[in-house]
Parts: sequence; C-alpha cells; structure tokens
Amino acid sequence: MDKKPLKRDIFDEIVKYAGTDNIIVLQGARQVGKSHILFYFDDFLKNRGKLTYFFDLEDPRLVDVLNRGAESTLSFLNNEGIELEKIKNSSEKLYVFIDEIQYLNNPSSLLKLLADHHKYIQLIVSGSSSFDIKSKFSDSLVGRTVNFEIYNLSFPEFLRFKKIPFDARRKLSAYHLEKIKNMYKEYVLFGGYPKVVLEKSLEKKERYIYQIIDTYVKKDIRDLAKIKDVQKFNNLLKILAAQSGQLLNVAKLADTCSLSKPTVEKYLFILENTYIIKLVHPFSSSARVEVVKTPKIFFYDTGIMELLWIKTFPQNFVGNTFETSVFAELSKKYGEQNVYFWRNRNQNEIDFVLRLKNKLLPVEVKSNFRNFRKASMNSFLDRYKIKNFQIVSLEGDKRGKNYIYPWEL
Repeated sequence: MDKKPLKRDIFDEIVKYAGTDNIIVLQGARQVGKSHILFYFDDFLKNRGKLTYFFDLEDPRLVDVLNRGAESTLSFLNNEGIELEKIKNSSEKLYVFIDEIQYLNNPSSLLKLLADHHKYIQLIVSGSSSFDIKSKFSDSLVGRTVNFEIYNLSFPEFLRFKKIPFDARRKLSAYHLEKIKNMYKEYVLFGGYPKVVLEKSLEKKERYIYQIIDTYVKKDIRDLAKIKDVQKFNNLLKILAAQSGQLLNVAKLADTCSLSKPTVEKYLFILENTYIIKLVHPFSSSARVEVVKTPKIFFYDTGIMELLWIKTFPQNFVGNTFETSVFAELSKKYGEQNVYFWRNRNQNEIDFVLRLKNKLLPVEVKSNFRNFRKASMNSFLDRYKIKNFQIVSLEGDKRGKNYIYPWEL
C-alpha cells in the first residue's frame, strides 16, 4: 500500500474479536474497501507488536499454495521465516489475513483444519459477496466464524476520506452548514465507493463507476446467475435503478423485461446477495390491518444507481435518489435488517421504520422540511402509541428537534 490505510467505522466492532478463536469474515461487494480494512487491521496489529501474515489471493501462486491444504499453507509460512512451533508454545497468536477467499476451491476445509488444530493462528478473511461465501462455505464452519458485512463509505467516512474535519455533535455555523450540505450532495450524486470518493476528476469518477458496473455488477453477476440473455438482464438493471425507493412489482417487472417471473426472482436474489440492491419489507405487527406485503427496492450506492439509470451524473438529485441515500445511511448505522417501511389500508405511508431493540422510530424523508405533512406520521404514532419521530431533509428551516439533517440520523 502506497498510502496509510484509513480507519473505517466498523473496525471498532471487528477488532473486538482479535485474539479469539473465531474466524473473522468480511464480506461485501467488490471495491467497497474490504482489502483496505484488512490492511488497516494488519497495520493495527503490527504496531502493537503482533505477528501477522497477509495472503492476497489475486496472486494465483498463493491460491495454489492454499488450495493444496493446511499442511501446504503451514509449510509455506515456515518457509517465509515464521517460526510456527515457537508461536505455538507461546501465549501469542499469528494473525493470518486471506483476501478474496472465494478464489479457493474449498476454503471451508482449509479454514476448519487451521481453526480446529492450530489455535495459535487466527484467520481474518474477506470474500466478495455473501453469495460467493455461502456457495463456498460449508456447514462445517458453523459456530467458528463471526461475519461482518462491509458496505461503501458512510457519509462520516466520506468526509474522513476527504480529510474534512467534522463533528456531528457540534453546532455548525451557517458557512460550515452550507459546506457540509454541499459535501452530502456530492456524496449522493457520486456514491460512496472509496476509489470514486478519493478521485477529484468528474471524468475519472464516472469512468471508475462504469468499471465497477461493467466488471462486477454486470459481468460477475451474469456469470454467477448463468445469464444467457445479457440484454434483458441489462434492461432489468436499468429499470431497477429507476425504481429505487419504489414498491417492487415482480410480475410487472417480468412482463416489462420479457422475462419469466421465476427468472426475475432469481436475478433479484443474486443482486441482493451481492450487495447491489436491498428489498425492504413492510413493517407490521398485525397482518390483518397492515396488509401490504410487497417490498420496496433500494440500491446501496446512489452513484451506481444513477449511472445505470440515466447514464451520466446529474447536476441535482433525481427521482428517489435522496431517499435511497438515507436508506443506505440507516442500513450502515442500524443494520439493514432493522429497516422497514410502513403503509396501511388508508394509504398512509412512512418512508422508513427502524426497529431498535424495544422501540420503533418512524423516519420520513423530504426534499424540503416545509414539505412535511403530519397526517401519515400521526396515523403511525397513534397506531403504535409512540411519540418520537424524525423528518430528514437537506433544505428548508428546521421546525423542532424532530427535524434533522441526514448526518444527524
């Protein structure tokens, strides 16, 4: 690495498992920064006098070494000058990083043998998607792994990577508020992939996102799904991008793309398990009253969403881009499994409902604070006997403590 890796927020959770017998697994889409986190972790441990070794499986020679099994891997480490027997007889651990573990033919066998019979070694591995991980990892690893999902940069991380000082707890002056608003607009328009964030040239930002779309969103996923009609799949991606934040009608989508319903469902499953989209389900405590079962679709990255849809970066937000960005921020902060939306028989609707331990928090997203009308919110608050709610916007004047900017979520 030419530059010192920067800390990601999730690292504070990951590092809690350093020194345990767990296999630490990082999974997420390509280019979101999994390798970056591994490099940061490696530096973190070395700076504390710990022993580490890093396998980058982009090198096919190393893939061959690990594919031959545990003994081959241990022999390789010894030949690299690592005194395994000495480590084994001490109270220390050797931390072995394996980047892009999905390249191995049978990673489960290797990881299980090392974890079970060589506890002086802790494994920290990364994989490109939960689809890859689930297809390559067997049930033999159940109980041995602790898994972390890695997403593109959150807005606070975006600011950190751009070296812009920011403390969400501090009251901003009018000048600094306008500056942070403009930064958030840039974040929404171009997305949160680290390489894109760090690039200053608009032309290069666009090229980098197209590379991600062409080499991963299209090619890799086409290969995973064994897609034969590429044009129909590409049309599906474009339509999904235009519908981010909207209810998903699979039958209508299949008809529009001239695909069968089971085929569309298969493609949606793979897109969701490769961290391109997320299907957000309706919140309900009573299926009789809140009958909507149709999920909404959201993209995790607004930059990819915009280029799939309109083929160029717009000057301002279009469609549901801002709402999509708020979904992504909520997912990173609270966990995507805790994010819902709400709609009842009377068509009252709340954009997001967070299920947080023993409480609910409804969140409404508006282009301007003045556009908020409280009818749907009152319906939800009355239904669930709660008082707290949040209105999220970038524009207009706040009208009270419930009105927040997206970085205050």
